[in-house]
Amino acid sequence: MQEIPRIQRVVAVLWPSFIIAGVATVLFFTAFDPAVIMPAMGYGEVSRLGGYTVGFFLFWALTAGSSLLTCYFQRPCEPETRQRSA
Repeated sequence: MQEIPRIQRVVAVLWPSFIIAGVATVLFFTAFDPAVIMPAMGYGEVSRLGGYTVGFFLFWALTAGSSLLTCYFQRPCEPETRQRSA
């Protein structure tokens, strides 16, 4: 079996998570205003664009983490080297 190049594996995680983070940002900030949320969370005054940016990168990190875990758990297990005794 041919090894998949590292850059292809990185893009396979980051690209789909980027798209989903964009969709999540649009959906989330359609319902919530970042100019109201950020001060309520104790971050002080933040512009709407700054709130959108922070939100997008948080969604991207969350979805990239999810994709990365999927790739990790998709790997085959290491073969067991010792045999079990009956």
